[in-house]
Amino acid sequence: MRGDVAIVGAGIGGLTAALSLAEAGFSVRVFESVPELRPLGVGINLLPHAVRELEELGLRAPLEAAGVSCGELAYYTKRGQRIWAEPRGIRAGYRWPQISIHRGVLQMQLLEAARARLGPERICLGQHLERFESYPGGVRAVFADRAHGGMSHTVEARLLVAADGIHSTARRALYPDEGAPRWNGAIMWRGTAEAPPFLDGQTMIMAGHTAQKFVAYPIGRPHDSRQLLNFVAELRSDSTALAEREDWNKPGRLDDFLPRFEPWRFGWLDVPALVRAAEAVYVYPMVDRDPLPRWSFGPVTLLGDAAHPMYPIGSNGASQAVLDARVLTGCLRYHDADPERGLARYDEIRRSATAEVVLANRRQGPEAALQLVETRAPGGFARIEDVASEDELRSIADSYKRLAGFSVAELNARESLAEPTA
Repeated sequence: MRGDVAIVGAGIGGLTAALSLAEAGFSVRVFESVPELRPLGVGINLLPHAVRELEELGLRAPLEAAGVSCGELAYYTKRGQRIWAEPRGIRAGYRWPQISIHRGVLQMQLLEAARARLGPERICLGQHLERFESYPGGVRAVFADRAHGGMSHTVEARLLVAADGIHSTARRALYPDEGAPRWNGAIMWRGTAEAPPFLDGQTMIMAGHTAQKFVAYPIGRPHDSRQLLNFVAELRSDSTALAEREDWNKPGRLDDFLPRFEPWRFGWLDVPALVRAAEAVYVYPMVDRDPLPRWSFGPVTLLGDAAHPMYPIGSNGASQAVLDARVLTGCLRYHDADPERGLARYDEIRRSATAEVVLANRRQGPEAALQLVETRAPGGFARIEDVASEDELRSIADSYKRLAGFSVAELNARESLAEPTA
């Protein structure tokens, strides 16, 4: 074995890192705070650059079986007028699909693979990181055993990879004065519902503008004229002071947002009917954190939302965590004799790349096209060409792809991120 790695957090980033490092010959243990992992959450998109990396871990087939290969991303006004659309995944010329899938299903697939490949005893649940300290040649981490009365115990490892989310204990220890996440004034109400398919059953749509937006896409195969759809209803105010800590699983109330969307019946999609069909709706503020000056400190580093929480714009949050895991693997493989140098190189590569995505998402990323049209034609239009050219709209999308690392030519041509990286 190359060395012992303790991973904090069994989310998408942590489990992908565990699978990737184990395949590369590292001895890996995963420590997750909750006593039981359940398929919680709503839908997400895995972009082709993330699907490529997961395919190399042998996971493409089950992902495609459980989700939907997104074929098109289409933008609409608040009246349902089509602004522009672009092909996605295989249709766009990628060698890998873009997969829309339930976050909980994805996490359970990663967990099942990790238990099978690492051994179930190496996925330690109910273990909450309390503190850690580095020493020459390794790190000591103290965990509270929430599964057995909260007793603390110490774990020693060569490296500690903290993938413990936006409220990361490790990040807080490294940056104790950082404070709460940043909120941009937007509130999202998210849910899933069985409903009639819209458009071709493989399209992701975004409608509205910066102050009011609706996103919908399928995350299940059609059956009996129904399809499992994911939706996000978003409203933005001028306030940026959070009254309470955000919680992905906090129930939302329809009365708080649905009246604003009542007129949004487009013919091809009935927004209020879709929302009402959901068994539950969850409310969450759109938050992120400022990019950090450093992730890696000796034998300790950050990964995923612990390192770079970002607004859920451009379908990049989970995908960037997957890329983190694979670059980390490549850097540690190359610097096998000096793993702390490997963590430092991982920091150099991924920190600058993800910082650009965080800042681009604050500028609305590819969704800037929605506000562009709303600003120029708030009352609608007869022809979109009179408002914005196709070249202008495509330029917004293409520049974001290049920045986030999934332009077609670049992705199809490059080597695996897990290859040894100098």
